[in-house]
Amino acid sequence: MSPLRTLVPWAAPALFTRSCAHASRPLFTHVLPATRSNFIKQLPRLQSTAAAEAVSDETEQGAGVQPQEDILAKLAPEDAQRLSLMRNIGISAHIDSGKTTFTERVLYYTGRIKAIHEVRGKDNVGAKMDSMDLEREKGITIQSAATYCDWDKVENGETKKYHFNLIDTPGHIDFTIEVERALRVLDGAVLVVCAVSGVQSQTITVDRQMRRYNVPRITFINKMDRMGANPWRAIEQVNQKLKIAAAAVQVPIGREENLEGVVDIINRKALYHEGNRGETIVEKDVPSELNDIVEEKRGVLIETLADVDDEIAEIFLNEEVPSPEQIVAAIRRATIARKFTPVLMGSALANKSVQPVLDAVCDYLPNPAEVSNVALDLARSEAPVSLPPYSDLPFVGLAFKLEEGKFGQLTYVRVYQGMIKKGMNIVNTRTGKRTKLARLVRMHSNEMEDVTEVHSGEICATFGVDCSSGDTFTDGQLEYAMTSMFVPEPVISLSIAPKSRDNGNFSKAINRFQKEDPTFRVHFDSESKETVISGMGELHLEIYVERMRREYNVDCVTGMPQVAYREAILDEVNFDYTHKRQSGGAGQYAKIMGILSPADAENIFESEIVGGKIPEKYLAAVQKGFEEACEKGPLIGHKVLGARMLVNDGAIHVVDSSELSFRTAGYWGFREAFMRSRPVVLEPIMDVAITAPLEFQGSVIGLMNKRNATITDTDVGSDEFTLHAECSLNQMFGFATILRANTQGKGEFTLEFKHYAQAPPQLQKDLVAEFQKKLKEKQT
Repeated sequence: MSPLRTLVPWAAPALFTRSCAHASRPLFTHVLPATRSNFIKQLPRLQSTAAAEAVSDETEQGAGVQPQEDILAKLAPEDAQRLSLMRNIGISAHIDSGKTTFTERVLYYTGRIKAIHEVRGKDNVGAKMDSMDLEREKGITIQSAATYCDWDKVENGETKKYHFNLIDTPGHIDFTIEVERALRVLDGAVLVVCAVSGVQSQTITVDRQMRRYNVPRITFINKMDRMGANPWRAIEQVNQKLKIAAAAVQVPIGREENLEGVVDIINRKALYHEGNRGETIVEKDVPSELNDIVEEKRGVLIETLADVDDEIAEIFLNEEVPSPEQIVAAIRRATIARKFTPVLMGSALANKSVQPVLDAVCDYLPNPAEVSNVALDLARSEAPVSLPPYSDLPFVGLAFKLEEGKFGQLTYVRVYQGMIKKGMNIVNTRTGKRTKLARLVRMHSNEMEDVTEVHSGEICATFGVDCSSGDTFTDGQLEYAMTSMFVPEPVISLSIAPKSRDNGNFSKAINRFQKEDPTFRVHFDSESKETVISGMGELHLEIYVERMRREYNVDCVTGMPQVAYREAILDEVNFDYTHKRQSGGAGQYAKIMGILSPADAENIFESEIVGGKIPEKYLAAVQKGFEEACEKGPLIGHKVLGARMLVNDGAIHVVDSSELSFRTAGYWGFREAFMRSRPVVLEPIMDVAITAPLEFQGSVIGLMNKRNATITDTDVGSDEFTLHAECSLNQMFGFATILRANTQGKGEFTLEFKHYAQAPPQLQKDLVAEFQKKLKEKQT
């Protein structure tokens, strides 16, 4: 993983500046050396010289990033045995592709639960992994849920017990941070694709997230029992839209309501499911009518593997036929290298072909020892170092998720190196705070099981640890910081206030939700005197408002949604600003000259002062003034985006000049020049994907045309279509209700931020007029 995405602890609040036009790419900003040295001084020191020398030797031996082959070669036999039978996997997909239903079957077939309950079942129990009442009511996953289970796999007549740590993630783009933090700590994933709809908008987003964290995946085409199911179309879309080589390792026996099982094309065996819940798998010979397609798809599989694996390529070029063992080994190598994804198929709801996916997880996805994990060694100028999964090394872990439980804050931790024990002391690298672990648990949705120790490669949870999401923990012997997850910028804001007098619960709720969810932001607007919450979409904020009512008994009133506009400039101008104030005694004097020009999606401050006309400390003050002015632009009071301020001349006064004078000059000089640079208002443009039955296609296109949307693509399936468009966020408020009304409740849509673009002239005029009106009211 690239160190450029690393969240270095001492700069946690300000380290990432994001250009909204490149929202998927975090940008590094400058961290002052003084801050770094101060931080390192605060880190807990080792207790003795002997301990320090031991750790120093260890660090020198493992210094730098080691090849994975070397790490595996030095793995202790007991660690190798334990890790070879462990898999950390996530289940990810588009909304309503059947992730939670699939996870429910996995838990049932592995013996983790005794009965299956459906997501929207008539018994009103709900799926095990949807533990929140809101999730069960709405039939969606809101929070990622962790569990573990064991799977008995028969290999060469011998039964091996594999241990899975499993995380079920949400499909809605509004809860995308849950997917980000799950994939950050997982070694592999199952990408669930609907056999009818194929690759959808959120499937593409999840694919992008998997690539960001280098997570290999196997693909499961679900809902093969639905009318219009076409697995070959879905595989073609995985190849074309996700740009990854994919080939089927199974062929369905029957389709739609006649689905009976699948054929394993590697071993040429038909797998049928018997029993009330499909728990018994019966192997039979391949039906004669499927022989041709099985051989055809086996040939396609071998050809695809020949493109991504050298060993199969050599066999293929020699016109030989690879053995089943060679094919399995090649699929594993190519999958772990993220060049290929094997495709399985079935129906979770119909209890068909879920168990072969578990076998595929064991066969094709990596164990924790096969994945390269890297940290930064703060004691050695942030040098990248490997984290071998050896139990005898000092402990290093990452807190990737926080939850408020009935026993206090529940912190989910992935152990990367060493082991974590109940009663041991752990140190938060960011704060230097030492905490004793009073309790260690393994999670099963909302239930927990106490454990005394957890080894490297595993996921656990603990209580009573004060930390933030993405913090690194060690046992105090190392000064390591791990990379954090990527946090997207919020796109929508609402003003919020409690209906009745606040008894403290409102602030408790706001603070807790901010700590748990980095995409949920809160700030107080000093002008309107309102509390403003920001998030990833209307549903995201609606869920939090509802949770305040249920969990904290606080009824809230929300205002109109606010769009996160930005201000920018189109022209380059020269500025010459003098700040002068005399009020008895020492006054204030600062003069700055330079150029203000447009930049690409980020704010840049530069200086070309020669001969020491303005001292460095005064230039730093000018930069502070510039940054302060960019936080609240002069046009409509929103953040400035893409301005470059170059200071190339100026003057100081021996007595009257000060840092405050130059900060003020930087602030007002920028504002004055900004208004002469043809300022414009930018609005967020969203990627919209609407899926609805075919009969409503004309109606949906009409709705988007009314909103001045640009339609970029339309995918037409057998009974439904997906329309992709770009539309301003301002036009999309309340669209969920309108879409439901126009599609008889059958339409659904997703919004994802794409970029900023100039707002229409009339909207700009209205926004400027409204801002000026507010300023006048404030002055009177």
